[in-house]
Amino acid sequence: MKSISEIIERYDKKNITIGVLGGHSALDVCRGAKLHGFRTVAVCQKGRDKTFSKYYRTRSADGGINGARKGIIDEVILVDSFGDVWKPEVVKKLQDMNTIFIHNRYFWVYCDFDKIENDFEVPIYGTRTMLKLEERDVENNQYYIMEQAGIKFPRIVANPKDIDKLVIVKVNEAIRGYERAFFFASSYEDYRKKSDELIENGQITKESLQQAVIEEYIVGAQVNFNFFYSVVTDELELMGTDARRQTNLDGLIRLPADEQMEVLKHIRPKMIETGHFACTVKESILEKAFVLGEKFVKTTKEIHSPGIIGPFALQGAVECSNGKEEIVIFDVSMRIPGSPGTMFTPYSGYLHMDSLSYGERIAMEIKEALEKDQLDKICT
Repeated sequence: MKSISEIIERYDKKNITIGVLGGHSALDVCRGAKLHGFRTVAVCQKGRDKTFSKYYRTRSADGGINGARKGIIDEVILVDSFGDVWKPEVVKKLQDMNTIFIHNRYFWVYCDFDKIENDFEVPIYGTRTMLKLEERDVENNQYYIMEQAGIKFPRIVANPKDIDKLVIVKVNEAIRGYERAFFFASSYEDYRKKSDELIENGQITKESLQQAVIEEYIVGAQVNFNFFYSVVTDELELMGTDARRQTNLDGLIRLPADEQMEVLKHIRPKMIETGHFACTVKESILEKAFVLGEKFVKTTKEIHSPGIIGPFALQGAVECSNGKEEIVIFDVSMRIPGSPGTMFTPYSGYLHMDSLSYGERIAMEIKEALEKDQLDKICT
């Protein structure tokens, strides 16, 4: 692959385009880009493109009379499959538009890690080699980083025969390998019964069960701490906090206890993420969260150069043991989190006076890097 620095050097810096894959946080990113004067392009899969090619496409707001515009997607590149984004003809179009690509979970779910790391010759905002560390079966993954950083995470049970308290088993679905068919177990016998049932129903496979992670279940108030690390200013910012909406779990917990028991005779709870809602934490929690974020940034610089760039999230819960509140992290997102509600919490506003979405904060960082000729510091 050509040097990203060389590709950036050839770009027309006065006509930068912000690129996204058509899903996940694409609309948030494109809105922020348009607010700060950038053009936008979405790479969309045929048949799944109308959100971008029709409903939010940039167009005249007044019939062209006064030049008013609405919409946030300037260009759409259609591909047969999202995974085709790395192909030379797509890359050529993106390079011709001087594109900086904003990666997200969607991007890496549908694309091959090796092809993106080695063949996608488009500058990516962020550290392109860190996304695979979200996976639990790779070397020096998120657990390793948290361990090295001194960030508390749930106890991992290596052998299911050692289950002696409530655990959550994180196993990939059989059909959608990027989604996890979580289930709870309180003993080895419980684990065997539930896993055998899921295998029999075709929800998971024996192979995926072998790769599952078994974590001690933490009873606490779940919170995602959504951060932004600015390489340009060397500052850590808390963009906002949120929690997840999950189906069918959210529907189940809204039922009275007696109805829950009846429903559970016929269906199993699932934890498929369908959305987020904004929440806030009391101010005594904030410093604890910032300390964890700073530890994470420092450790990634030490063990995975150049370290985290821009957005990331430490997702977990606040538990209380022995009268002391403590943050425990379940998952790390090493890119823009899938939470468009971040701007509806006050934390970025405490710093920037106005609450910012991730899309706007990313656009601000790219704009400042352009002004300071530091684009190669934020793109890999």
